[in-house]
Amino acid sequence: MSTEGRSAEPSSASTASVLERAGFVHIVARADGDALAASGLLARALRERETPYQVSVGRTVADRTARVRDREPAADDATIGVGAVDADITSLEAADRPATLAALDLVRDLDATPDPVLALAGLVAADVEPGAGESEWLLETASERGLVDRRPGVAVPTADPVDGLAHSTRLHAPWSGNTDATRDALAGLDIDLEAPETFDGDDHRAIGSAVALDVIGDDDAAPVAAETIQRALRPYATPDHGFATVGGYADVLEATARTEPGTGAALAMGHDAHEPALAAWRAYGRNAHAALGGASTGRYDGLFVVGIDDGPVDAVARMAVAFRSPEPSVLAVADGEAAVATRGDESLGATVEAVAREFEDVGIPDVAYDGGRRRGYLRYDADVDESTIIATVREIL
Repeated sequence: MSTEGRSAEPSSASTASVLERAGFVHIVARADGDALAASGLLARALRERETPYQVSVGRTVADRTARVRDREPAADDATIGVGAVDADITSLEAADRPATLAALDLVRDLDATPDPVLALAGLVAADVEPGAGESEWLLETASERGLVDRRPGVAVPTADPVDGLAHSTRLHAPWSGNTDATRDALAGLDIDLEAPETFDGDDHRAIGSAVALDVIGDDDAAPVAAETIQRALRPYATPDHGFATVGGYADVLEATARTEPGTGAALAMGHDAHEPALAAWRAYGRNAHAALGGASTGRYDGLFVVGIDDGPVDAVARMAVAFRSPEPSVLAVADGEAAVATRGDESLGATVEAVAREFEDVGIPDVAYDGGRRRGYLRYDADVDESTIIATVREIL
């Protein structure tokens, strides 16, 4: 089993030197929006340099490791891991820093021009506010080039507010996942919802206010929802982009990384994959909201457990910790898989690896895992009792 961070983490300059000499580059990415954006930034830079490349997305450390070991690279091939891989390859990220930031460093060392909108979306997917910290220059560049413009409203990927709000996993309201209920919730705003191209600032502001009130006023909402929903308001609009806002783009990257990684990789690489990506995002959002709405819950000291019959455990855990949980960490459990989400900034890679080791020690077969900033994922034998999962996570978290 892998040890988190086993892959080497050289400087971006030394990695750039390796890539400049490479005849072919294999990028092996973690299945989340941050890693997908980082892979796309690097792939576009390699394309500028006319260096052949391949992008693979692996759901777990074991999946990514198998992709690396199954290849027989030529002498001048290079392999870059975006996420932990149990093999002697170069890693693009550190545990305490989004992969997107590492990719930006590397792209600039390769004298290529990164796509600021993709990079900003990757940072949002990594729970980093655009313009914060190291990303200040990136937001300034995008703003100066007219690529982004902050406005009132909500961060969704589509111009159609009903479609965008109903399927977004960046918020959870009583009407989430249901387009008819979402339309009814907005019906009293005296806005022509069928003509989003006519919306002005007041229209967007009215929609944002209505959404915030519904999210916070939900009977099942936790106090943290009032803070969390602010991150989805006053989005950075992208007037000339295929997606309406940076935050909406991030939501699509997250959804496709989990459910349609080939589509997500194509999207991040700049190919025309917007429509299939949106279709995957809609299905992901519907399933996630339905699963959270019908979930059983349990509260423990420091941990909120959400049990679901079916659905994307990652999105359920992420939405629960953001809008439903009275505790700082959430465990979402389904048949054969689970996800952990936390409000802290730490990587959960070491945590889920420890849980996976404990599972193996008690005889649970076929355990696989992955971890990233604020989130972790586990896959295991479907016959494992839920109480065993909960007890093990509580012990280690």
